[in-house]
Amino acid sequence: MSRTAKRKINGSPPLHFEHDNAICYSGYREGQSPLDRTYPSYDEVREDLLILAKNWKYLRLYDCSPHASTVLGVIRNEGLDFKVMLGLDMAAEMSNPHCPWGAEFSDETLTLNRRRNGMQVDMLIALAKRYSDTVFSVSVGNEASVEWTDHMVPVKNLVAYVKAIKSQIDQPVTFCENYVPWTYKLEPLAAELDFISIHTYPAWEYRTIEDALEFTKQNYHSVVDHYPGKPVVITEAGWTTAANGRGIEPWNASEELQASYYEQLLEWTTEEKILTFVFEAFDEPWKGSPDPLEPEKHWGLFTVERTPKLVTQELYAELVPSVASA
Repeated sequence: MSRTAKRKINGSPPLHFEHDNAICYSGYREGQSPLDRTYPSYDEVREDLLILAKNWKYLRLYDCSPHASTVLGVIRNEGLDFKVMLGLDMAAEMSNPHCPWGAEFSDETLTLNRRRNGMQVDMLIALAKRYSDTVFSVSVGNEASVEWTDHMVPVKNLVAYVKAIKSQIDQPVTFCENYVPWTYKLEPLAAELDFISIHTYPAWEYRTIEDALEFTKQNYHSVVDHYPGKPVVITEAGWTTAANGRGIEPWNASEELQASYYEQLLEWTTEEKILTFVFEAFDEPWKGSPDPLEPEKHWGLFTVERTPKLVTQELYAELVPSVASA
């Protein structure tokens, strides 16, 4: 959020979103996946959060699953100083023929999805109220309107969800999406939100490290300029460390490139006081295709074993395996 944002929410005093380090967190390890509902344990989440507490103040969670509940419980029980953006995992409410991997659904499925989404909204509200000391904002969804999504939700439906949520909680409400839809189709939604959240991925758009930061700046300012006076947060920005050539070429994915982009991104966003959630904390093997070099699996600043990658090795030297034990 550019500078310090002050927003009146539901008649409450102005809120201050102070700039600090922020990161996306999802703690799924080998053999765990939200798809089959195998969630990280309390102790595993506690281990992760103790690692992250050394350098990050803000966490972004993607949904209201049992994993999210565990994270919020660990923060409270262990007295950890985190502020959380709580997310909502929206299922498709319409088919999307533009999705490359297929997103055509029967009317019956879409009806069930709408019912499920309503239940998720109720859970979001409940968790936001229960952990109001930790949850500083909520997101009504993630990448549910971009051209290629497999969980498309009509903008009018998103607007209705936002209004329902804002009527029940005091925290500011946002929606996390790729930068592109904000400049055209999401204008009705933006009017209802307390702030806008964008995603920017130079590597996915065939940019090299030489022009990556400038591309990110262009993405950010395209939205900021479109909504003068509306605060804008970056809720995903990062660089993968492995790729199989599907979407990202192998030569454009490495720990060295990740470290370079992170350093540039952090310098710019710190100077401009733009709240930016780095994507993401730990590698997640469950994501994407079975190919071990699938780019989706390798965006973490730490490996799935919780070993620091190059970008975090200096800060977390105590977690770097010694040569003798390697």
